[in-house]
Amino acid sequence: MKLLTFKENGQLKVGIKTNHGVLHIEKAADSFNIEIPNRIEDLIIDSVRLIPLLESLIKQAIENKKGLFLEEDVLSYGPAVPRPGKIICVGLNYKKHAEESNMPLPDYPILFNKYNNTIAAANEVINLPLNSKETDYEAELAIVIGKQAKNVGQDEALNYVFGYCNSNDLSSRDLQFRTNQWLLGKNCDGFCPLGPYLVTSTEVGNPNQLNIKATVNGEVRQNSNTSDMIFKCDEIVSYISEHMTLNPGDIILTGTPEGVIFGYLEDQRIYLKAGDQVTIEIEKLGALTNKFKKEAPTKNERALDGNVINK
Repeated sequence: MKLLTFKENGQLKVGIKTNHGVLHIEKAADSFNIEIPNRIEDLIIDSVRLIPLLESLIKQAIENKKGLFLEEDVLSYGPAVPRPGKIICVGLNYKKHAEESNMPLPDYPILFNKYNNTIAAANEVINLPLNSKETDYEAELAIVIGKQAKNVGQDEALNYVFGYCNSNDLSSRDLQFRTNQWLLGKNCDGFCPLGPYLVTSTEVGNPNQLNIKATVNGEVRQNSNTSDMIFKCDEIVSYISEHMTLNPGDIILTGTPEGVIFGYLEDQRIYLKAGDQVTIEIEKLGALTNKFKKEAPTKNERALDGNVINK
């Protein structure tokens, strides 16, 4: 099942992508007098009960033909998971990416975090930070946790996953490596677009065998497979759960393959600029596209730059 969020009258609604269009869950539930939450986070938490109801809702909507399906190309997406809990990221988790970065393969998963200010939607225009000149793309498979996980074994870890989505772990390299802590370069506003779909784990199957690529302005820059991960998805979930409790709605970004800008020779690095378009595409998960613009300075910042007089 492919879930998504979309904007309607200033609110986020939940839909299901089908061959008949996007089913408007709230309208369909009202039409057939079925109680189903209209927040994707609630669907994740109560998925065992609600997924069968949603499957039944799709069948009823198709049979009754009540105009409950929307044309996807006219929708304005919201983030696949608008209000995640923890956002945990794994660095240097592809063999070839570690090699292009001239860094040794890690003995343990390298973990860092993002915050909710980084969440963005498919087709959203993302600001390039004013104080950075080196913003990079990173195609990544995002794991979305479906039930509480603490000290789970690797053999059962994927049973705690609700689903997966495309993500772009955007990184400002000059900010990232300003100190030995990566937080600043990873947490600029909009630096974690998710979407367009949240695809259930049953539909995805094995997450460790998925093609993954990033395209910049029509040019394929990353083209790999999740099988090149150093630590596989089940290993990652198990490892993190040994150290902190994972809860429904938590997100894990699993690392990026080779082909990022930072991996090029220094004189060949052309970082993202205003007008660029990046598409992240992972097998079975659709395509996540974002454009970029330069962040507009605030009035005070313009004044400091001598462009305005702040009276």
